[in-house]
Amino acid sequence: MTLALALAAKALALIPGLNVVGQLVLALLLGIAWRAGAPVPSSAPAGLAFASKKLLRGGIILLGMRLSLMDVVHAGPAVFAAAAGNILFATVVVYAIARRMNVGPRLAMLSACGTGICGAAAIAGISPQIKADDDETAVGVTVIALLGTLFTVAYTLIYPLLGFSSAEYGFFSGATLHEIAHVIAAAAPGGSAAVDSALVAKLTRVALLAPVALALGVWAARRERRSAGEGAPGSAASNAAAGAARRAGVPVPWFIVGFLAAAALNTMGIVPQPAAAAAVQGAYLLIAMAMAGLGLNVNLAVFRRHGLRASAAVLLGSVLLSLLGIGEVYVLRLLG
Repeated sequence: MTLALALAAKALALIPGLNVVGQLVLALLLGIAWRAGAPVPSSAPAGLAFASKKLLRGGIILLGMRLSLMDVVHAGPAVFAAAAGNILFATVVVYAIARRMNVGPRLAMLSACGTGICGAAAIAGISPQIKADDDETAVGVTVIALLGTLFTVAYTLIYPLLGFSSAEYGFFSGATLHEIAHVIAAAAPGGSAAVDSALVAKLTRVALLAPVALALGVWAARRERRSAGEGAPGSAASNAAAGAARRAGVPVPWFIVGFLAAAALNTMGIVPQPAAAAAVQGAYLLIAMAMAGLGLNVNLAVFRRHGLRASAAVLLGSVLLSLLGIGEVYVLRLLG
C-alpha cells in the first residue's frame, strides 16, 4: 500500500504545479485521502508501522548522499552563520508561539524544526528523537506542506519587488523556505544563478539536521526525566518512572550517524555520482512510503483539533523568518 501510494505521489509530482508540493507531501496527502475514503485492512498496521519507522530511517540515511560537506565549507562562514541563526531563530520562535497557542510540546517542536531546517525530511528525522507519535508527525508534515507551498507562491510574486540580484534572491529563498522542492520552485524565476545559490543555502541548513537532532534528543530525555519526577515524592511509581527515565538516557540516533556517514562518502567521492543520484532517488521513495504510512494512520480529528493552531504558529514564525532573511541579504551585501 505504501509503495503504491509513494509511486503515485512520484508520478503526480511530475505535473506542473504539483511539483511545488513534492513527492513526500503528496504521499502523505494520498494516504490521508485513502484513510478518509476507504477502510484500511486490519492486517495493515504492522506494515504501516514498519514503513513509517524502519523505512523512514533508511531513507534519512540515504538522503545524506545528496549532501556534499564541501559545498557547505565553500559557501563561507557568513552563509553557515546565517543558516545556523535561522534554524535557531525559527526553532525558538515557532516553538514559543505554538506553545502559547496551546499546541503540545512535541508537535510544537516538529513544526518549529520543519520551519527552520528542511520541512518534511526534518520532521521525519526529529520525530523519533523526541518520541512524537504518528498523529503529531503527520500533522506537522501537513502544516509545513501547506504553509511552505503558500510561501513559495508568495516569494515568486514579491521577487520583482525585492530589488535583489539573482544570487541574493536565491540565498533568500534557500535560507528561509521550508522544503527543497519549495526552494527550487521559488528560486526558478531568478534563473540558474538563483537556483544554485538557493541550493547551497538550503543544503547548509540540511547539514545542520544532525546536530539539531542530537540536541533535541538531549532536550527530550531531560524533559522525560523531569516529567518522571513529578509524581508524589518518594512514591514507588514516581521512583520507578524516574529510574526508567535515567536508564533510557539520550536515544542513540543511529540513522543520523548514517546520514552523516553517507554525506561523508559522497563528499570524498567514494560513491560514483550516478550511484549517489540513485541513492537519493531511493531515499525519497523510502521517505515517501513512510509519509504514506503516516497518512494511512492519520486521525483527522486530531488535525482539526491541533493543526489549525500549529498552522497559525508556523505562519507567523515563517513571516518573521522571511523578514530576517531579507535583513540578512542586506547584511551580506554590506559585507561584500
